[in-house]
Amino acid sequence: MTWTPDRIDELTRLWNTGHSASMIGKKLGVSKNAVVGKAHRLNLPARPSPIRKDARPAPRRRPAALPTPVVPDEPEGSVAAFEAPKPTRLAERRSGQSCQWPIGDPSDKSFHFCDDPALPGKPYCSKHCASAYIKKDRDRDRGESRVA
Repeated sequence: MTWTPDRIDELTRLWNTGHSASMIGKKLGVSKNAVVGKAHRLNLPARPSPIRKDARPAPRRRPAALPTPVVPDEPEGSVAAFEAPKPTRLAERRSGQSCQWPIGDPSDKSFHFCDDPALPGKPYCSKHCASAYIKKDRDRDRGESRVA
């Protein structure tokens, strides 16, 4: 296919009236990409992008970090001055000794962990292990029913 002066004039006229590249291509018997390429070589005005820049989703915000608890100073002679503060964050807890089941909303001041003795090799106490770990039923996994 060659671009004759008549076809170039028709392309320019249709382009300037706002026809789409695919519609111009159908009228001239060429592909949309051929129309776009020729319009570019002829330095015809660029079309606005159909993608709107303001339609992008808002960036995700990171959740706020939990505040570090402030322990008030105790008088030197008091009993509380010699007691270690109870850990409030999971990273500060010694794993394997007490239940690490979170209770409450982490952003609330009343948030805490269970602290019951943990089962050996598990991060939770027996009560919370029953909630956290569910045994699979072999017959159910194979699609068989238990009705006799």
